[in-house]
Amino acid sequence: MTVTDATAVEHDLLRAPRLNIGPIELDVPVVLAPMAGITNTAFRRLCREFGAGLYVSEMITSRALVERTPASMRLIQHHESETPRSIQLYGVDPKTVSEAVTMLVAEDRADHIDLNFGCPVPKVTRKGGGAALPWKLQHFRNIVEGAVKAAGDIPLTIKMRKGIDSDHLTYLEAGRAAEGAGVASIALHARTAAEFYSGTADWSAIAALKNAISSVPVLGNGDIWSGADAIRMVNETGCDGVVVGRGCLGRPWLFGDLVAAFRGQTEIAQPSLGTVAATLRRHTELLVEFFGSEERACRDIRKHITWYFKGYPVGGDVRASLGMVESLQQMDDLLGTLDWGMPYPGEDAEGPRGRAGTPKRPALPDRWLDSQTMDEAASCELAGAELSHSGG
Repeated sequence: MTVTDATAVEHDLLRAPRLNIGPIELDVPVVLAPMAGITNTAFRRLCREFGAGLYVSEMITSRALVERTPASMRLIQHHESETPRSIQLYGVDPKTVSEAVTMLVAEDRADHIDLNFGCPVPKVTRKGGGAALPWKLQHFRNIVEGAVKAAGDIPLTIKMRKGIDSDHLTYLEAGRAAEGAGVASIALHARTAAEFYSGTADWSAIAALKNAISSVPVLGNGDIWSGADAIRMVNETGCDGVVVGRGCLGRPWLFGDLVAAFRGQTEIAQPSLGTVAATLRRHTELLVEFFGSEERACRDIRKHITWYFKGYPVGGDVRASLGMVESLQQMDDLLGTLDWGMPYPGEDAEGPRGRAGTPKRPALPDRWLDSQTMDEAASCELAGAELSHSGG
């Protein structure tokens, strides 16, 4: 983005609808969804260069943070340019979650804290965490109430799914409980854990949650691949803002499209192959700064290659070589073989990206669904859920 482009975006933000999350006022009602292994400070900074909104860290395990593991302490880092600073926590124990929130607040490490109740990954749900946890409604309420109290003046929000499966929906009860606990906003990914990322998101659930919640913003998540999708979600559901995840993989300029869409314009970014290559290079540079290691940054960028070049006629040999890149010089040599003037390929570069998976029976603790009340067996399962690592 050029200086002129950045100035234009800043000017147009004055005409875009805004979103308040507690004391935080966002220029546009857009949130970058936490994505494990993706939304580190490097990717967040890159997305900010193209647009505006709230950019959330990847999920960090509360216990790991309380124990100050090196990995968790690195993940909560924010560059000085990042404001407001947003961190997402995952936890299953009210005391540990509260301690993690207390630490972030006391050490002035965040301006916004989000709690994850939407992770569908088997290693999380198998122990009763993530999208499985709201089924135990009172336990869910205890976690959220304790976290809100520990956060004090820092806005605390939650992100969740519709429920475990179509027979065990939790989002309306959990949403009301969270609102009663004092959260600053509620985000809903309109799929169940059983659906993973497959099929089509059920936006009618977002509308139902919006109708059930009256005092705080409701944000919608699921199948936002363009600025037009974001506007359609808001119009169809009445939600107060959107949460964007897989749609921005390899497309950080989507946040510029979202700014344009919310100001009533239909123009979208149409980057040439050269712009894509330069953005990939910029992303890698930011990863070098984040990791403090060129070798590690090059390993990390490999998973982004397919997303960046989706729809562009880049040969398989070049893609494969970039997928094994070991240095910035090697990357420069490979990118130099591309036709930087090649124009935007249109629809082939748009639409869904990332792994959708297939519907499957969620992994859950034994007899988890027998009751929404925590019993001794369920408590024992939760005790093993919060492993001392981050991600998921």
